Amino acid sequence: MTILGIDHVQLAMPVGAEDTAREFYHGVLGLAETAKPADLAQRGGCWFVGGNAHIHLGAEQDFSPASKAHPALLVEDFDAFAERLAKHGCDITPGKPLAGYKRGDIVDPFGNRIELMQRV
Repeated sequence: MTILGIDHVQLAMPVGAEDTAREFYHGVLGLAETAKPADLAQRGGCWFVGGNAHIHLGAEQDFSPASKAHPALLVEDFDAFAERLAKHGCDITPGKPLAGYKRGDIVDPFGNRIELMQRV
């Protein structure tokens, strides 16, 4: 048995906040929304994809943001992506040095941490 990779990462969001999720994950980050299967769609939330990154937002009644645990998304051009974020009023906190990467952290509208990384 061998693990082949990660299929998706799930983050939590408050119940009924799908429009806010779409504004951020699609409108700001540029991810495409993908339809949830019908039997899962009734639970709320929404799914997004960009390249090989699949992020699922699940609606939770007793929502609490993930401030430490996080997905790390690879970007093609970190500086250009940071400019895009700034145009949308999204602050990026520079990451600590890590050999071979340029990186920083953002927070989604719900308080979930997201790391952005560019291989250099």
